[in-house]
Amino acid sequence: MTRASELKKSDVIEHNGGLFVIRQIDVQSPSARGAATLYRVRAQQVGGGSKFEERYKGDEDVTTVSLQRRPVHFSYVDGDDYVFMDDEDFSQYPLKGEDIADELPFITEQGDGVVALRVGEAVIGLELPASVVLTITETAPAMKAASASARTKPATLETGLVVQVPEYLQEGEKVKINTAERKFMSRA
Repeated sequence: MTRASELKKSDVIEHNGGLFVIRQIDVQSPSARGAATLYRVRAQQVGGGSKFEERYKGDEDVTTVSLQRRPVHFSYVDGDDYVFMDDEDFSQYPLKGEDIADELPFITEQGDGVVALRVGEAVIGLELPASVVLTITETAPAMKAASASARTKPATLETGLVVQVPEYLQEGEKVKINTAERKFMSRA
């Protein structure tokens, strides 16, 4: 049990018999005297299922699940399973493609910073780094007169993800992508 005021993003809570990963926490402090601070929690079911939103008072207890975070890297695809290898003890964790569909556009073979979330011996999902470096594989040609203004063009990255990039970038360049917002950050 954890107090609602102590919850953090990426904690796993138990709700209606399912496990949910916290994606966002909004704090609402009422101006009235004696009123309790409210914490609005938005969470998604582990493995990419349903979402829910709940409000808790700051002193309310919330059932949390203790997680083990293990550094992993992508190893290979086996049918519908994506197999990840533990960087420390070389255990292999197969995860269904549909369960990690949101994370797949950011995972490459040399991708570092990916963490497997385990409850007991079961892997329940992946946690991505805040940003990843990907190569542009397809985009419109760079414009000679392109300025550093806010004009953008679509670019397809090595994993198939399509993001808007500044129009001066061209194919083959490495770019830094924010994994939470799925947006271009800078050249790498």
